[in-house]
Formats: sequence, structure tokens, C-alpha cells
Amino acid sequence: MAGLFFYLYLIMDVFSRKIVGWEVHIGQSSDHASVLFRKAHLREGVADGELVPHSDNGSPMKGATLLVTLQRLGVVPSFSRPSVSNDNPYSEALFKTCKYRPGFPEKPFESLGHARAWVADFVPWYNDEHRHSGIRFVTPGERHRGDGIAVLEQRKVVYEAAREEHPERWSGGIRNWNRPETVSLNPDKSDHQKKQELTQIQS
Repeated sequence: MAGLFFYLYLIMDVFSRKIVGWEVHIGQSSDHASVLFRKAHLREGVADGELVPHSDNGSPMKGATLLVTLQRLGVVPSFSRPSVSNDNPYSEALFKTCKYRPGFPEKPFESLGHARAWVADFVPWYNDEHRHSGIRFVTPGERHRGDGIAVLEQRKVVYEAAREEHPERWSGGIRNWNRPETVSLNPDKSDHQKKQELTQIQS
């Protein structure tokens, strides 16, 4: 619909990459964000003190209604640093996947209902069919439920058997199918990475 913007409110579990809550609205509002967060918090059964939501510095995320809701739920918010657009690379990657998925409309959504219907189709695909490269190609849903552990163990068995049967096809070990245990928003860079960046700047 020309001249009208639709806003996607979305909550993703960073550890599993699963989308645990979403809504589409015509405007930006702390009230919308608050309602969405309460729904996701209750549905996921999160205990007080177990959750730290990280978001940008947009007004809906820093509005009084949402902040009061978080306080009541025992949740301490975290915000991106000012003028740093990639402080949450996981959400950036998710939205890129959303926009570049085949079937994303080339023209504006025809209505709010059209936008909501498209996201309603995208979320189950992303959570339960999309094999995410950042979590060893299991689906976010599998990792969220804990099913990804068995998937990766079985995959490791298959790869080991393939290497044993056809050793000539392998120049080294199999791909790393170990489950990533920790996730950091902005992990400390290694000394090697820092030296590489410094060399690029100097050159």
C-alpha cells in the first residue's frame, strides 16, 4: 500500500535463533511492544531474572509502557550502542533472510492483512524448516527444543561412516558438528583478527 508503512515487531531467542513472538502494526508504539513481550514471556515460561532482551534505541523499545512491563516481569533490558547499527548481528541476519527469501513481495504489501499473512507464513518456515548456518545447520526450532543435539550427533555418525568407507574423498577430518554452546552478541575479537584489521587500515 503506497504511502503507508507497516512495522514488524519481532522477538528472537539469540541462543536458538527461534522467533518466539511477532506482530505487524501500522504504527510504532511502546504499547504494542509491551503486549508482544508479555505474550512471548508467558508462552515461553521464562522465570524472573532469566532473560535480558537486547534491542535498538527506537522509541517503542525505550517507551515507558514497555519499560514498566519489563520491570514487572523482572527483566533488565539491554540496548545497542548509539550509532552502532550492527550491535545485534543476529537480528540483522534474520531480517536479511526475511527480505531475500523467495516469495518476498517485489511491490508493497497491499494491506495490513497481507503483511501479517506473509509474516505468518515466513515464521514457521524460518523456525522449523530453515537450516541455519550459524547453528550447524539445524533449525531454530530444533535448537530451541533441544532436539538439535541428537540431530548433530547423528550427522557426525553419518560423516564418520562416509569417511571410513571412502577415505580417498577426505583430506582431513570431518566438518565440525559439535553443538555451539554459547552465543555472544559482540564476542571479543582474537589478536589475529585485530592484526588483520589493523593491516587493512594501514594499507
